[in-house]
Amino acid sequence: MSPSSNDDLFDFAEKSDGFQTQNPDSGPGSVSRPLAFRMRPRTLDEFIGQERVLGPGKPLRQWVETDRVPSLVLWGPPGVGKTTLAQIVAHQTQSHFESMSAVLSGVKDIKEAVERAKQTRRMSQRRTILFVDEIHRFNKSQQDALLPHVEDGTVTLIGATTENPSFELNSALLSRARVIRLDRLTPEALASVLKRALSDVQRGLGGFLKLSDQAVDWLASTSEGDARRALTALESVALFSGSQASEEGMSVEEVKLALESALERQPIPYDKSGEEHYNVVSAFIKSIRDSDPHAGLYYLARMLEGGEDPMFIVRRLVILASEDVGNADPRGLMVAIAAKEAVEFIGMPEGRINLAQAVTYLALAPKSNASYMGINAAISEVHASGALPVPMHLRNAVTNLMKKEGYGQNYQYAHSDSKQRARQTHLPEELVGRRFYEPKDIGAEKAFREKLAILNPDFEEKAPKK
Repeated sequence: MSPSSNDDLFDFAEKSDGFQTQNPDSGPGSVSRPLAFRMRPRTLDEFIGQERVLGPGKPLRQWVETDRVPSLVLWGPPGVGKTTLAQIVAHQTQSHFESMSAVLSGVKDIKEAVERAKQTRRMSQRRTILFVDEIHRFNKSQQDALLPHVEDGTVTLIGATTENPSFELNSALLSRARVIRLDRLTPEALASVLKRALSDVQRGLGGFLKLSDQAVDWLASTSEGDARRALTALESVALFSGSQASEEGMSVEEVKLALESALERQPIPYDKSGEEHYNVVSAFIKSIRDSDPHAGLYYLARMLEGGEDPMFIVRRLVILASEDVGNADPRGLMVAIAAKEAVEFIGMPEGRINLAQAVTYLALAPKSNASYMGINAAISEVHASGALPVPMHLRNAVTNLMKKEGYGQNYQYAHSDSKQRARQTHLPEELVGRRFYEPKDIGAEKAFREKLAILNPDFEEKAPKK
């Protein structure tokens, strides 16, 4: 049997002796396996919280029950059971199970796993499920090395990823696998997981620890959809509190006290280079754009607590100040730049106050994307029409030859006009009459709109017919 084979994965679940003395894999005193490992579901029926994909009649359940499982990519946040589900699939279909981590494995490891799969097929007629944890970490050459063996059925691939597979996996590999999205576990599902661990004498904490229903619900609600995190916290409570005989079980306050004493504060899940990063940043920008300072502050806090670079945040605010506020409130850009300078000058954590001021100001400022739309329209015109000739009267006549050619001829100097506005055309001849900046009727841009109507030439500017 190869070192990477996990055919004995479920053997530990068959041991059913008493707590701690005869069963080293049960009870809080176990040093061999954590509670989260011991309580892994062994069958689809034990798997909690993914009814959308594993409920009766759902395709994934039917594939497993009929032993017709295709290659899969399990996509979901940490602690929802991606690895466990792959193990259950292998166990219930009686497949040989090969496991590797994309972080630690290379092309050589893939080739060796494929050779073992071929040998298993020849010797026992069993197929191999190749589980690749963090498959989004595979580079192109690793994915290419795996592809032909997925295509010809040498291995059934089950990849696990926390990242959107459409961003991370090449289209050839992705087209040969079914993507199964696993949801973050609900507090109700997590409460069921915790209650099972509290009642299970064989693998869990049954007979050792009791929590009140309120304490279980609180622990479930603070575990952020992560079963592994919930069970680890429960185990920490058990290790710290020791046996207690209260009929009601530990209260919420007692559980909080045990966790505060046994654990350091857990960091907020936030992958600064993964999908969660882009989701939170997107929500941050859109909340401010929609004039919701409460949501803006919430997502600011999410990023700061997750370890995001404050300068990244402030760069996004500077962009937003021009893209979404614009000339409806020109001070928005000044506030964003001031926040950038303040964060650089003060540093963190006090810089969060400057960021909060900028977020709330920009959220409540009147909004206009007229400048943003204007430059986009102008760039589109440049791409469409190319480098059109600059009108002769606007050209700079720096030599006598240029003057003879008409450069600068009939140019009107704006400061010679009483209203500081020369009545002359400025766009290339082919674009005369085009408008790129259309101020909105809001905030300071309302005045800009009125001013623009006055300052524009009062003579007819019409684009020539094409």
